[in-house]
Amino acid sequence: MAYDWEGTDFAKFLNGKGIAGIVVKYRLPNSKSVTEKHKVPLQDAQRAIRTVRSKAEEWNINPNNVGIIGFSAGGHLASTLGTHYKEEVYAQQDAIDQLSARPDFMTLALSGNYNGRTKYPWWIQKELIGRKPFPKLLDHFSNELQVTADTPPTFLLHASDDKGVPVENSLLFYTALVKHQVPAEMHIYPTGGHGFALGLQEAQLATWTDQWVGWLKGLKN
Repeated sequence: MAYDWEGTDFAKFLNGKGIAGIVVKYRLPNSKSVTEKHKVPLQDAQRAIRTVRSKAEEWNINPNNVGIIGFSAGGHLASTLGTHYKEEVYAQQDAIDQLSARPDFMTLALSGNYNGRTKYPWWIQKELIGRKPFPKLLDHFSNELQVTADTPPTFLLHASDDKGVPVENSLLFYTALVKHQVPAEMHIYPTGGHGFALGLQEAQLATWTDQWVGWLKGLKN
């Protein structure tokens, strides 16, 4: 996720719709001091959701209506949280860590949710699981393989001409959601490439945020 046009710009957009938008700056798994680097982004994502819930009253947020949105690599992290929220990836630090890390809904945009053995984007392979990962780790982060009936309701967004992450990745995740009867909505645009954010550069892309906000407001919690 780019911090501005896929982060702070979206927070401002949501604020304008009466929805709280919180931008999380998470660690990348590239520090030499980290022994299990593949756990680092998920650690931050779990802690972020728990922190928001702990601040719900102070921030005037419904603790049972806390979701996550991610773009590209951030979309993979979002889907990882949605399918691995029960996984203990760090030792509890305080009372905050006793709260649930499960997002109530997910939005996965241009996201790497795929069969890891054939469709891993190079940046996931290199940075998250290594150039020659174990098959078990590949499957572990092929999040369409980890979908269950408890996976949060999901909104998916992609462009058919995306060269960074194949559109098939979103299709695989959507298929897994439908198989497990998880509420899901998917929008695929013919053009847009990778990283079109709010989609303001093309009239047809600019409609996706209206579809998204309508979906958000229609969620039952």
